Amino acid sequence: MSHEHAGAAAEPAEGATTVAPGHRGGDLPGEHALWEDRTRISLTPIAAPSILGLFGLAGAFMMVGAWQAGWYGNAATPLILWPFVLTFGGLAQFLAGMWAYRARDGLATAVHGMWGAFFLGWGFFFMLVSIAAVPVALVPTIGTLREGFAFWWVALAVISGLAALAALGANLMFSLLLACLAVGSGFTAAGYWTPSTWAVHVGGWLFVAGAVLALYVAAAMMMENTFGRTILPTFKTRVAGNVPGRRGTRPLEYRMGEPGVRIGQ
Repeated sequence: MSHEHAGAAAEPAEGATTVAPGHRGGDLPGEHALWEDRTRISLTPIAAPSILGLFGLAGAFMMVGAWQAGWYGNAATPLILWPFVLTFGGLAQFLAGMWAYRARDGLATAVHGMWGAFFLGWGFFFMLVSIAAVPVALVPTIGTLREGFAFWWVALAVISGLAALAALGANLMFSLLLACLAVGSGFTAAGYWTPSTWAVHVGGWLFVAGAVLALYVAAAMMMENTFGRTILPTFKTRVAGNVPGRRGTRPLEYRMGEPGVRIGQ
């Protein structure tokens, strides 16, 4: 047998793909390596969705929480509140949750999606009450037994609690906000389940506290966006993001480009 071509490189089989040595994916066989080397990901920068989401959350809880705490109004007050709660606390916040997908923020997606959906449901429910499409006996008035409505708050309490734990890895102020909402939801659930007026009132106080924290975090994010540096610290995990005057983020942008490529309009 001739050994004339023993040292020559073997020809690749028909249909096989080749990757240059040292390239990413070069140790992977076949088509997967080819696709990995040729795949590109395009990112489109957007404004922080939680600015809108947190303002919507705060606006809704300012009114609903204060009413629930017994600071103003009566059993008919939700019939006046529902349009604003539905649109700002519900629709606007839910959209912010969907935009959070684009921002690759799973925590914000869960929080704004959940609370936005809740306020949409709350608003629609009292809209139906206002047109007499729901029997008065089913309306969840404070101090009455409403086990079905209590379960709304059970779900909100559990998910908000999990989100508060997750937020510890990113932003302590956001975590504290979610903790207030989780505990407030728990008291509200207990108040409608027992029933207990004082438990519902405590839940309302905690919702107002959560609204104040939401205002703070949203304002901090908005000011960081406009000033280009930290103005109000939110106790992020990154130390630089907590120091006023320092940059907490380093945005990727082309300053001479159109909106979406550069920050702002």
